[in-house]
Amino acid sequence: MVLGWIRTPVRMYGTLCQRISRVCSVEAPIVLDSIGKCYAATSEGRCLEQLVNLNKMFCSKPVSLVLEHGSPQRINEPNYKGIRLIMLRLMLFYSKQSTSIRAANVIYGRVVSQVENPVVYDVFRLEKTFRTTFSMLIVHMWLCLRRLKMDGKEGVELGQYVYEIFNHDLEIRVSKAGVNLLLSKWMRELEKIFYGNIVAYDTAMLPEAKPDELHNAIWKNVFSNDGSPTFDAAALPAVLAFSRYVRRECGCLSLTDKESMFSGNFMFTNIYNLNTPG
Repeated sequence: MVLGWIRTPVRMYGTLCQRISRVCSVEAPIVLDSIGKCYAATSEGRCLEQLVNLNKMFCSKPVSLVLEHGSPQRINEPNYKGIRLIMLRLMLFYSKQSTSIRAANVIYGRVVSQVENPVVYDVFRLEKTFRTTFSMLIVHMWLCLRRLKMDGKEGVELGQYVYEIFNHDLEIRVSKAGVNLLLSKWMRELEKIFYGNIVAYDTAMLPEAKPDELHNAIWKNVFSNDGSPTFDAAALPAVLAFSRYVRRECGCLSLTDKESMFSGNFMFTNIYNLNTPG
């Protein structure tokens, strides 16, 4: 199945190690004016400052995420010569499939680098569990697949390789979480959740989508422990900040050129820890 061609929303609850409970479609709106109540309920000056800072995050204009030439984080194809080059060509090292697999590994590495950054969870007030990590993986996979799809069939094909690497990594993560029996069943459940989340985010980004549709999707798929449409007002600043982050990353990736995307030479926006002094 090629990603990005799904049109029917998926709804389901999944459970993994009694810690995963997800809903993959969105229904009820978030009441945005409750943000005032959230501030009023905050008594500590430090907490209030953190909320104010959250509301100032990700408001700048999108910029390209390309890694400039000379950046130590760039990953370039090896430049072999002579007999080694001939041997690698004979071994199909430079075939389209091999090149795509290497690029997909780099792209997925960028996703994992962002998702495994503990600062992300600290800034958005999320406990790092299997569920939240899985949710973050889905969001950043969606961001990449959405951008790759903009380059047509070639981008969709590369996105499929990225998805296959993600699936393999997810299987390892599920095993490490303690699920060894009925692993294929759990993987099918998680695949449905993945596609349901993708549909929710795609729908929320449509021009005709309601202004709060992305907030709803993010609340239910990332922040809510049980997929409930009834949100915790105290989490609203983080939900709104994460929504702005997602929209801004969409804009940033759209400004990132095809060559950088297809080689994986881009980096998601660096998220700074507001709790760190200075």
